[in-house]
Amino acid sequence: MIVGADIGTQSLKVAVLDDRLRTVGRASRCYQPSYPQPGWVEQAPSLWTDALGPAIAEALQAAGVKPSDIRAIGFCGQLDGCIAVDAEGNALAPCLIWMDRRATLEIEGVPAERVRAECGLVLDPGHLGAKARWLQRHLPQKPIARFHQPVSYVVEQLTGVPVIDHALASTSMLYSLDRRRYDPDLLATFGLSETQLPTVAAAESRAGTLNRRGAALTGLPEGVAVAVGTGDDFGTPLGAGLSKPGRVAVVLGTGEVVGGLHTAPLRDDSGLLETHAYPGGAFFIENPGWLSGGSIAWISRLLNIPDLAALNALAAEVPAGADGLSFLPALTGAMAPEWQPAARGCFYGMTPAHGRGHMVRAVLEGCAFAMRDVVDRLDQMGVDARSLLLIGGGAHSRLWAQMRADIVQRPAELPNCIDCAPIGAALLAAVAGGIARDLAEAVGALTDGHIDIEPDPSQADAYDAAHDRYRQLFGALRPLFTEQPRN
Repeated sequence: MIVGADIGTQSLKVAVLDDRLRTVGRASRCYQPSYPQPGWVEQAPSLWTDALGPAIAEALQAAGVKPSDIRAIGFCGQLDGCIAVDAEGNALAPCLIWMDRRATLEIEGVPAERVRAECGLVLDPGHLGAKARWLQRHLPQKPIARFHQPVSYVVEQLTGVPVIDHALASTSMLYSLDRRRYDPDLLATFGLSETQLPTVAAAESRAGTLNRRGAALTGLPEGVAVAVGTGDDFGTPLGAGLSKPGRVAVVLGTGEVVGGLHTAPLRDDSGLLETHAYPGGAFFIENPGWLSGGSIAWISRLLNIPDLAALNALAAEVPAGADGLSFLPALTGAMAPEWQPAARGCFYGMTPAHGRGHMVRAVLEGCAFAMRDVVDRLDQMGVDARSLLLIGGGAHSRLWAQMRADIVQRPAELPNCIDCAPIGAALLAAVAGGIARDLAEAVGALTDGHIDIEPDPSQADAYDAAHDRYRQLFGALRPLFTEQPRN
């Protein structure tokens, strides 16, 4: 038996799989980020470690197994977070999570072309290199030993070993895609040394085993194998079976991640897409995401919509194009059609004829139009994007799923396992624990079916026109995208 855990933005999710890699138990624990001021988004790392034991215990109970039955545990989780720790691995401050945009000053003067050429990334304050530099400036009295992302932090808490996988390292602005190691020049640019970062290893390799602290936090016995783990951008599509090119993964979580696999580390000279290492050796060409499910949660709170069924019912009353109402999904900055960290969300086209359903429909469509921007760019780069693979909590909405198939006019696939991140983490654990020989064998053992959705050609013209309005709105507002006050 193995355990997979996903360290999400709003919850920690756990799955228990048997030795045939069938899911036999699940559980989760909720928490929230904090927003100290505009542009700042933090999370206490203790939220993750405190949630781990109760979630595992509940999942084990659901599976009808004992802690002593577990052979390995693996993690995936939110990426682009940054946690400063001391020599014992204790957090010195809250994690600056992926939505945090405060490190704008730290990227001034950094050559964007160098970052793109070496890392395959867009120069951006969201990446770990910039956040680590900010923390060094603002925690001068703290004895910072290392900087972690959430997954590598938790793995060190459980094993005492500071290690990170190639995929997560490739999000840091400090990693060379071609050389598969940290780049000395970029480390120097951000004022960091390699000793301040976790060692890089394969996601499915064994980081170590649960030590006494790890056993106390998880409720599992000491000696259980712990996989190195990876980011949820990679673990989620892996858990849905994405291991080779052909499908575009659309991960509809709090943030929306859209990307496809390629055998070579292509670079996007337009700056829309980033390239990351992917577990198993391929490369994930992706946009790392905008606030998508988070936008749905926001509009639901704003309009007092009680649940997903009520939200879908409101949106279904409105035709494609939302009767001219447009929404930019930039509540925490824009990531499509271009990266604009200082952009903010916007409704345009409001009239007395528009109501709650129009606003909901516009939010659903705006997030899907950003997805279309990414799919169009993947097509231009020659990445195989013949169909969509819709994953995550947002894929529970069949209306939203159909909308996405219609907007890009290509088929969509919904795995029966919609929350696939902990499954991907468990596949890593299967290899680390010796249950599967490699990731290919682990992915091949997945047996969950899927639902196929075909695009409706009759909706294409309305969505093309609405997408054009969305792009025009973005262009018209670009002069208003100004940086927030620096700290």
